[in-house]
Amino acid sequence: MGCGCSLGIRGIVLAAGLLGSGIRLGDFARNIAIWSVIILGLVAGYQYRYDLQDAASRITAGLIPGNPISGMNADGTLTVTLAKSANGHFEVNGRVNGARVHFLVDTGASSVVLSQEDAERAGIDTASLNYSVPIMTANGQARAASITIATLQIGDIERHDVRAMVTKEGLLTGSLLGMNFLQTLGGFTVRGDQLILIN
Repeated sequence: MGCGCSLGIRGIVLAAGLLGSGIRLGDFARNIAIWSVIILGLVAGYQYRYDLQDAASRITAGLIPGNPISGMNADGTLTVTLAKSANGHFEVNGRVNGARVHFLVDTGASSVVLSQEDAERAGIDTASLNYSVPIMTANGQARAASITIATLQIGDIERHDVRAMVTKEGLLTGSLLGMNFLQTLGGFTVRGDQLILIN
């Protein structure tokens, strides 16, 4: 009973203080409600941060084709999400030696393959390369040059000293992100229209 009286007295003192300060109870109640909603929103946002991050990634990837979306999964591992392009393939804008290169993700390619144009943009002297490695393309057998890429970056995933091939001019319309890069990852998975690379 003593505890109930103490709480009652505190409530009366609080109410008297509010009334005496000139604050209207309606304004006070509205402010309490607004702050309660803000605090609940922050707690919910923190609780569902990974789901919200996935949703934001899907929206951004849909608006900017080929744009890699870096994030974290539930255990804090770095991920990069790629959206399927209109042609049904996974494509991504990456960087080779700091230069922007558009890749087609190709699990059928054993190696990263750069078109001659992309290799030149990345600072590789294609005129001095030895095009002696036989490769199979959609148009049949061709020859490519073996190189080492100093830096290959897809989103926030970065690899150094990556073996790659360079094709002669006109052989490829774009570059391929092959298995020798994908095998350096912790894994990759397809979820609907998304390819998720796990560092």
